[in-house]
Amino acid sequence: MGDEEAKSLPIELSEKGGMENNGFVQNETFDEKETNASSQEEMPKTCVVGVNPVAPEEPVLEPYAGMPKEVLLKFSSQARYRVTREILFWLIIASAVLLVCATITIIALSPKCLDWWQAGPIYQIYPRSFKDSDMDGNGDLQGIQEKLDYIVYLNIKTIWITSFYKSPLKDLGYGAEDFYDVDPMFGSMSDFEKLLAAIHDRGLKLIMDLIPNHTSDKHRWFQLSRNRTGKYTDYYIWHDCVQAEGLVTPPNNWVSVYGNSSWQFDDVRNQCYFHQFGKEQPDLNFRNLAVQQEIHDIIKFWLDKGIDGFSFSTVKFLLEATHLRDEPQVNKSQNPEDITAYSQLYHDYTTTQVGMHDILRSFRQTMEQFSSEPGRYRFMSSDADDGEDTEATMMYYGTSFVEEADFPFNFYLINLKNLSGNSIFEAVNLWMKNMPEGKWPNWAVGNPNSARISSRVGKEYVNVINMLLLTLPGTPITYYGEEIGMENIASEDVSEELINSVPVTFPEKSPMQWDGELNAGFTEGNSSWLPVNPDYQSVNVEIQKTWSNSSLNLYRELTSLRNNELPIYRGWMCYIWNDSNVFVYVRELDGLKRVFMMVLNFGQESTIDLKAIVPNLPSEAFIRLSTNISNAGKAVNTEIIKTEMGEGLVLEYKTEKPVHTMEAFQENCFVAEKACYSSAFNLLYVNC
Repeated sequence: MGDEEAKSLPIELSEKGGMENNGFVQNETFDEKETNASSQEEMPKTCVVGVNPVAPEEPVLEPYAGMPKEVLLKFSSQARYRVTREILFWLIIASAVLLVCATITIIALSPKCLDWWQAGPIYQIYPRSFKDSDMDGNGDLQGIQEKLDYIVYLNIKTIWITSFYKSPLKDLGYGAEDFYDVDPMFGSMSDFEKLLAAIHDRGLKLIMDLIPNHTSDKHRWFQLSRNRTGKYTDYYIWHDCVQAEGLVTPPNNWVSVYGNSSWQFDDVRNQCYFHQFGKEQPDLNFRNLAVQQEIHDIIKFWLDKGIDGFSFSTVKFLLEATHLRDEPQVNKSQNPEDITAYSQLYHDYTTTQVGMHDILRSFRQTMEQFSSEPGRYRFMSSDADDGEDTEATMMYYGTSFVEEADFPFNFYLINLKNLSGNSIFEAVNLWMKNMPEGKWPNWAVGNPNSARISSRVGKEYVNVINMLLLTLPGTPITYYGEEIGMENIASEDVSEELINSVPVTFPEKSPMQWDGELNAGFTEGNSSWLPVNPDYQSVNVEIQKTWSNSSLNLYRELTSLRNNELPIYRGWMCYIWNDSNVFVYVRELDGLKRVFMMVLNFGQESTIDLKAIVPNLPSEAFIRLSTNISNAGKAVNTEIIKTEMGEGLVLEYKTEKPVHTMEAFQENCFVAEKACYSSAFNLLYVNC
């Protein structure tokens, strides 16, 4: 090609300036292998002469899912993303601060939660009479375990088992031979541990009895003491007494609870020992600090096992006066030599002595050591049957500075001599008006040493008394069998051998009536330790489950109502009316318009105009529960509320003016753990 021809070409191609085209033969200067490995790389540049190609537009890059960090950083600094991010950050910080503040406010304003021993009824079991698992005719721990589902069925959360320590059973187990073991009649320690685990697996709690005042005369401590062995020499109360011609003259006129002198001569030690109860139950010497420590060790042993609390019995007898003076006679003209009954003396020197409460408070301090774990509070109660001395009873609560019992056992309803609307009011009011501020009440209508409701006041009042028990403020305590209306057995049905061997009562301890089969389902053996009540075929658990109007089903309805309705659970109680027939009171909660009114008949048929008594009472209320199940849900005119003998009504109505805010009823209203309800937030608070 000539020079002129070359100049006329618009473009001069260079061998190293073209772009690779895989559709054509490759440039010979490129290694084939290298070309295949970098087919997308730019080849040697093309020299362009006389042509101006258009540069391709760069695509606009948008955010996309899964973009790498380098691409993400290009967008994160843009204003629209940065501002959004900062707004979200500060919103999260503000929300967290607000949530913390709200939480602190709710905690600060929230009332104290009711503890487990306040939140539901306690069911007291006499173990020898509840359920026999081994066919020997005696109830036992394994039998209780077999019936735990029944406890759950009753809507009950706490079981109280009376004494089952190893014992000669001279006081039906209340004089322990060994505080660290289970009596073989009831099973073994392994049986107890299985029972306790089963109780806790169901979310239930267990309270045990502890009788620190005395032991059995078979106890190792007593055997060592009567032989004057080491530290045990003064573990019991010994005193010289005169013995002449086979007769013993005691140191003073003190009489045991069971009658006759409370001093018993021991021919081994050649002295008399003191016993407040039977001669087989010598009193421990609580002025000896070593004895007190022994009881503390017993408490620790069972708390270590995992029990949830103790009920301390016979505590008013822990100390006696050291001067040993004769106690004053009730009838001063009576011949002192004729005094043999406990009721014939004033027991000024053998009960509630100075220092007794200090001992109980030390028990409480030991129990507090086991209450630090959340949800593991260890409950403590004590008996306090001080008769009409209400002030002495209330001292068992302790003081505002020193805690003692969570509550002393309330005998007021058990000790009622005559049943009427007025007597029920007086018993309830006596406790409530004398109870220290901030303390928690309790109520019981039966126990192992008192006649059953049916036998004490009549079977027609069983349901209304259970209605009273489960709607009063505080903790209700039910003795086994009262939920089905069991009656005492006849005293003549108890064997003479038992009556002569044990100075206690038996009729209220008859076996639990489970069904209509032989021995009421209590035992599969041929007989039971006490005879079953002859009415067991119509008064038993199995048959009452099928009757809608049974005592058992009413009891379940009442426990459910108590557990689920805040006014009954922890609200105010105000007395409305009482007369010889009826006792009327309301349960209310601040902030809640719904009110429950109990109209309970303990006398004869009665008609009452409650609207005339309570201003602003609605003219109509609805029957939430009735001792006659067919009346539930009906409307009643509050001007004419009629009740029959033994009938009880739980009425429900709404009001803007609760009774506890009315000046006329201020002195008739009580609340133990005050709380107010907020419908806006559906929570409780304290500052009403």
